[in-house]
Formats: sequence, structure tokens, C-alpha cells
Amino acid sequence: MDMIHSVSKNVLDPLEERIIHALQIEGRASWSELAPVIGVDAVTLARRFESLKERGLAWTTGIFPGGASALIDITCHPQQISDVARHLARIPEVLTLDHTSGGRDLLATMHADNPLSIWNIVTNSIGILDGVRNTQTHLVTEIIMEASDWRMRALSPQDAAKVPRPRPPRARAPRAVHPDVEAALRHCLTEDGRRTVSRIAAEHGLSEQRVADGLARMRADGMLRIRTDVARTVTGWPVYAWYFMRTAAKHIQQMPGLMARIPEARTALAVASQYNLVVAVWLREMSDVMRFEAALEAAVPSARIVDRSVVFRMSKHLGRLIDEQGAATMGFVHP
Repeated sequence: MDMIHSVSKNVLDPLEERIIHALQIEGRASWSELAPVIGVDAVTLARRFESLKERGLAWTTGIFPGGASALIDITCHPQQISDVARHLARIPEVLTLDHTSGGRDLLATMHADNPLSIWNIVTNSIGILDGVRNTQTHLVTEIIMEASDWRMRALSPQDAAKVPRPRPPRARAPRAVHPDVEAALRHCLTEDGRRTVSRIAAEHGLSEQRVADGLARMRADGMLRIRTDVARTVTGWPVYAWYFMRTAAKHIQQMPGLMARIPEARTALAVASQYNLVVAVWLREMSDVMRFEAALEAAVPSARIVDRSVVFRMSKHLGRLIDEQGAATMGFVHP
């Protein structure tokens, strides 16, 4: 039986860490499937994850690859940074918004249909905001490492291997996903990656079989990924920093293997701008910022860190509005 759960809003206990780690491996695994892996009954697991969501400490999102992505540096008049951030957070194509030190006041991650769409939004929606002094766009040319690859490391390797993977499409499932089914999945799963097939079907007037088939097909074909995130402030890695680098093009191809061996690394992107590599990391202490720089430059001899920014706070993450304590709120901006 689960004992009375009375921890602080901003603290994770070992069971919650195990739940999050399991869902980072397979975000739509059922509680009955996870019960023997985590060692707690399904009812308790469901209740604990619901508590995590209510406290804004963990959430699951459907990611639909494709289109174009970019990082946008935004500098503002100091007294208007907060106002600019509030406007930016309401732009659907702005997925993530960080308040940073260094050569930018705000760093936005954007996703749109194509590079021209990004340019139009930066020019006509962001650049014209009152308080914006300048913008600079770093177009993503390759995703070397995604933040969804990061793990809590609360499960042993043996237990992690027991977490069930997504089921493949059934033999009779259609090869193509109908646009109505895809639209329903996009609408529902971007807000809640664990939303049930039955609820998606009911909300959009579709049969459960069509939704289940579409979901399985899109995941199998790489058109949909389920990602579980956790509030950085409760992970033990409270320092969040971005590094903007130049390195030899030949070393860009070696970065996936390198990043996989660096536990602090969250995101690595090849970009087209005055930099060609941008890396985001979570660190345990502020003093680790310089230590990480030295380690990264030693691992990639041609790498030169041109700029860096420490994140003071995040105000949006994958469509969710984030409060000043780093927790997800009930606010969500649909793409």
C-alpha cells in the first residue's frame, strides 16, 4: 500500500523519480505494465503521476517531427523584457522560451512548416513587438541530440530494459493515416501525450480502432514521438546553460556519440549562422559552467565556444506555460 504522500511541491521522492524514468522510456506505457517494473500497484502509480502533473513537475507531450526549426536570439529594452516574453509565449510556433544571460535576453525555440515561415514570424510577429531591439535566427540544420533522450537514471539498467516498448501496428492496420485521424492525434497529444485512445476518439467523433491504428502507425513510421519531461528545479541539475560554438564540419558528424557520453548534455543542434553547433546542458552547480566548457573543448579539439548563456528561468516549454519556480502551469498554447 502507498503511504500518505505529503512531500513538498518542489521535491521528488524515489518512487516519483522511478515513474518519470519509466515514462521517459515509454510515455504511453500503461500503469499495469509498469507496476511489476517499478514494484508498486497500478492504482498508486496513476495517483502519483496525477500528483506530479498537478504540481507541474512532470508532463508528457506528443512530438511531431518535420518542418523547420530555429533558435531565435532576442534582445530587448531592459524594462520591457517581461512584456515581450508574455507576447512571445502566446505565439504558437514559439515552443520554448528561456530568459537568459549573455548576448541575448530571451532565447526562443521555434518550429514551423518551413524556413520561410520562420522568417515571416520572426520578421512580422516578433521583430515588431514593442520592446524588441534585435533578433537573430539560428536555423537548425540537424538535430544531433534531443532533450527527450535525457533520463532521470532512477531505474537500474535491468529495470529500464523491462519497460515495454510501443506496440507495432496490427497486421490489418492501414498503411496511411487519414488526415482526420492525424489532426485529432496532433491536437490531443501535443497537450497530453498519455491521452487515451477512447478519449481522443470520443472528442473527435472517430472510432477507437482508427485512432489506435493511426497512433501505432505514426509512431512506427517516426511521425510521432512521446516525450516525458520533468521540471529542472527538482532534478538535482538546477543550472541550465546554452553554449554557442564553432567547430570543424567533420567533427559535427562525431557529435552524436560524444553527446551520448555526457550526462549533463540535453540538446545538441547543428545550426546555420555565425555558429555551427549549439549545445544545451543541465549542470549541478554554477561553477560547473567553466568545467563543462573545458571538458567539451578537450573532447572536440576543433571546438571553440564563442558565446554562452545561463538560463535564469523558462517561461514556456513545448507549448506549456511555466511559472517562476519552473513548474508547468495549466496554461497551454496550441500550435
